[in-house]
Amino acid sequence: MKLITLAAAFLVSIPTMLLGQQFASMPGQGRSMVVIKYGIVAAPQFLASQAGAHILEEGGNAIDAAIAANAVMGVVQPYVNGMGGDLFALYYEAKTGKLYALNSSGWTPKSLTIDYMRAHHIDSIDPIGVHTIDIPGCVAGWQALKDRFGTLPFSTTLAPAIFYAQNGFPLAERNARYWVSKRFMQQPGYQQTYLPNGVAPKLGDLFQNPALAESLRQVAAHGRDAFYNGPMTDTMVKFLRSQGGTHTREDFSDFQPEWVQPISTTYRGWTVYELPPNGQGLAALSMLNIMEQFPMAQYGHNSVDALHVMIEAKKLAYADMYKYVGDPRFTPVPVQQMISKDLAKQRAKLIDMHKASCQVVPSSITQILNAHGNSTIYLSFHHRQGRQYRLVDPEQL
Repeated sequence: MKLITLAAAFLVSIPTMLLGQQFASMPGQGRSMVVIKYGIVAAPQFLASQAGAHILEEGGNAIDAAIAANAVMGVVQPYVNGMGGDLFALYYEAKTGKLYALNSSGWTPKSLTIDYMRAHHIDSIDPIGVHTIDIPGCVAGWQALKDRFGTLPFSTTLAPAIFYAQNGFPLAERNARYWVSKRFMQQPGYQQTYLPNGVAPKLGDLFQNPALAESLRQVAAHGRDAFYNGPMTDTMVKFLRSQGGTHTREDFSDFQPEWVQPISTTYRGWTVYELPPNGQGLAALSMLNIMEQFPMAQYGHNSVDALHVMIEAKKLAYADMYKYVGDPRFTPVPVQQMISKDLAKQRAKLIDMHKASCQVVPSSITQILNAHGNSTIYLSFHHRQGRQYRLVDPEQL
């Protein structure tokens, strides 16, 4: 079995004994399963799942299906996905037993330095402003995954996304609910692209994005160079600089994703993997370590006590993440200390089962404090030839 997850998510294989169980709807299930005999494709939007499943039926592997579904997600849910974003991937290769991790998160433009910010009197950054835009890593990530593990060309894997962008797709309930963001109304090009004729599309309306279709065609024909070293690059750089950005063509052409060593912890006998910093996956491992100190099964699914522990564990894990996690090339990150069971036991003692914590203090990790001084989007693909799969309710595991 081959398994890949895109973005920060839990990596969990499904026990073989559960795969042959009779198909049945799960209580409270909100989305239909896309069930085929070649594997599983799990995506937040059914058209993306369908695209990935089609690629498996055409003889592609998990990587090919992942690229196809990820590209479709950028078309059908552009408010959370897209070619202008980043990509993180975990890939397990059954024949070798090896787990691979790809960090394709883009860096900031080289010219966006502290000195630049001070010289331009920038003491805070608009969350949706141009200075928050890094060099997008998504397309480079597709290329790296395809070159190392893929079997099909972009002309095949990107075809579903190109089709939906060019010909349109009817908005489903979730699409219609989140399609328009008032925060972006004044952003250049937003209304022209996502509010055709000035009207927000509604449930069932057909939405087309021919410009995105053309961008995807360019990548299908020329690979990553279309995005990072071609006319599309010039268009992006020109637009970003017109908005006050410091991006250059060299920032794009120089970008390369990184193959990194996964980090992991155990949770009640399961081994859970994440990507190391600069990503936030470490916080998920820390949360699991803290939750393991409590009898979660006794509390019951979605009970008050279970939710309380999960929420408080997240507060504690994120307090540490905000203090210590950064780019390890520029600042030391105490990864092993942060995902240690000993630290989790200490943090778990701070959880009061009778009240919520309004102020959470990060851990005091001496090694990193000495170094610092005093300063302080899920897709999953399972592929196996000739075997029928089903999704399993995590509560049954």
